[in-house]
Amino acid sequence: MPLVSINPANGRQYRSHRAHSPAQIDHLLARVHAAQPAWSTLTVNQRVRHLRALASRLRSERDDLADLIVKEMGKPVSEARSEIEKCAKACDYYARHAARFLRPEKPPDAPPGAEVVCEPLGVVLAIMPWNFPFWQAFRAAIPALMAGNTLLLKHASNVCGCALAIEGVCRRAGLPANLLRTILVGSDSIPALIADDRIRGVTLTGSTAAGRKVGALAGAALKPCVLELGGSDPYLVLADADLAHAAKVCATSRLINGGQSCIAAKRFLVVKSVYAEFARLLVHEFSQRRQGPPDHPTTTIGPMAREDLRRELHGQVRKSLRAGATLLLGGDLPKGPGFYYPPTVLGKVRPGMPAFDEELFGPVAAIVPVKDEREAITLANATPYGLGAAVFTRNHHRGHAIATRQLAAGMVFVNDFVRSDPALPFGGIKDSGFGRELGRPGIHAFVNLKTVVATP
Repeated sequence: MPLVSINPANGRQYRSHRAHSPAQIDHLLARVHAAQPAWSTLTVNQRVRHLRALASRLRSERDDLADLIVKEMGKPVSEARSEIEKCAKACDYYARHAARFLRPEKPPDAPPGAEVVCEPLGVVLAIMPWNFPFWQAFRAAIPALMAGNTLLLKHASNVCGCALAIEGVCRRAGLPANLLRTILVGSDSIPALIADDRIRGVTLTGSTAAGRKVGALAGAALKPCVLELGGSDPYLVLADADLAHAAKVCATSRLINGGQSCIAAKRFLVVKSVYAEFARLLVHEFSQRRQGPPDHPTTTIGPMAREDLRRELHGQVRKSLRAGATLLLGGDLPKGPGFYYPPTVLGKVRPGMPAFDEELFGPVAAIVPVKDEREAITLANATPYGLGAAVFTRNHHRGHAIATRQLAAGMVFVNDFVRSDPALPFGGIKDSGFGRELGRPGIHAFVNLKTVVATP
């Protein structure tokens, strides 16, 4: 069965790719497996030179690669170009710091002659989603490659063109052959791949349901895994917040990538004394965003990536309204071609509604009135997820205390929106997964921290 990419802007088929056969999958895995020993014997500085070449190639091909993102998943072109640049910055970051991260260490009070060294595991299977088709693949691949591993990429079926382009840009940058290869397969091929002895680690970015399945398979095979899963990120707007700033930042966070991001703001927990004004300002900010064709330079919100996702989102909105939420903006399913959904703001959301309990993966904001700071914190943590969170307050000391001690999440920002950065560990807790990408932990995710004691 072919793997089909549908252009979300018009609903028409963009490309069709023939899925790899079991024999082709085995051949590609064999090539990646065979390439790993030679790659791991290179010095870190030798690998760094390849990484710098990859960053340069990404920047030189930015516009063409971004256009592919636009066509396959509907991201506005300005955001698509920024995504390619972010991949290049990740290359820059690990080129500067990989040698320090991988340097042998002597732990405090260790016996004489003892050290801990970083040894690559082998082939890492990366199972990646469609919403940031380059960044999420590079976020996993760059530290894994720099540690001396090789990578087999199983991307989402609707972005096969991006998956092949990732392999292609590595090849054109002059990286040794077969360090990163793409397989075009459906999810039914994943169990056999994880069970294969040549795969030594697994990284997944995807839904919580997918994470449970992949985590179980990796556990059964006794292979390390990193699971970056869904989120329902709470943003707390306290009574002393700068409301104009908070509304602008919250709108940006909720609408980046059309709201199709695991770390987008999902629930706005607003103290009642400022609820009405914040809601007014947020509606204003949403109404200023320009929705339209993703290839137009002034578009800030494109279509959703797939029709089924749009249908699911609209169902969550309608169920929330029937349960008592108020419609402050949007909420109508548009007619015409493409998978567009209007920027939508729901007010008076409370627990028990889909807009509170579930992840809304699209341009819909849920404003939750709360009595005070204590209730805001309680409701923020009243979720099975624990990816990101944010706090808005003029009292920086109080905001920092809430962020560090009272919110159950892998990442918390004060007076700003949650976003990934190559220098910062990225990941969540609870149903948002485990393990960390990026930063120092990202490069240690798929290494053997080997204890070596050589007594004189």
